[in-house]
Amino acid sequence: MTTAQQQYTSFATEQVETALRFARISLDSIDRLAKLQVETAKTILEENAKTLKQLSTIKDVQEALAARQKISEAAIEQATAYSRNLYEISSQAQNEFSKLVDERNVDFNKNVVSGLDRFVKNAPAGADAAVAAVKSTVQATAAAVDSMTKAAKQVAEFADASVKAASTATADAVKTAAKKASATNGSSN
Repeated sequence: MTTAQQQYTSFATEQVETALRFARISLDSIDRLAKLQVETAKTILEENAKTLKQLSTIKDVQEALAARQKISEAAIEQATAYSRNLYEISSQAQNEFSKLVDERNVDFNKNVVSGLDRFVKNAPAGADAAVAAVKSTVQATAAAVDSMTKAAKQVAEFADASVKAASTATADAVKTAAKKASATNGSSN
């Protein structure tokens, strides 16, 4: 087998492996999303059955208001938990895809540099300066991509922390509002 054939075979194998990893990440994420959907559906069904039983025993307005409050709180907590889980699954998938792309970029840059090194061996006299300039450009581009990747990761981490904080604050605010509303409803009757 010639060197060109070996290089092509190696390249094709790498591409197939990358595609398979991409498919695995996708399928794992889809599997986790499907499990989340099924578990959420089961939980909602169970909660609705409990709620219907509770509603059938209500005898006065005060009990109805308290039941409404509990139902609202439970629904908001379930929605918040579902949103958190959904965000976590998609965030993990994004991180895995980013890692895969980063690995491929590193491999690509190494292949370009090694290709340039092979070219230099067979290049005519005086081509060293041009090859050095191209190598320098590739390295500078790789450094710039690395810096942008790090910055994007920092932004993603900040966004992740912000989303988590916002969802917690929202859930806490709803609970506080619910307690105030039930206290107001209880004192007005």
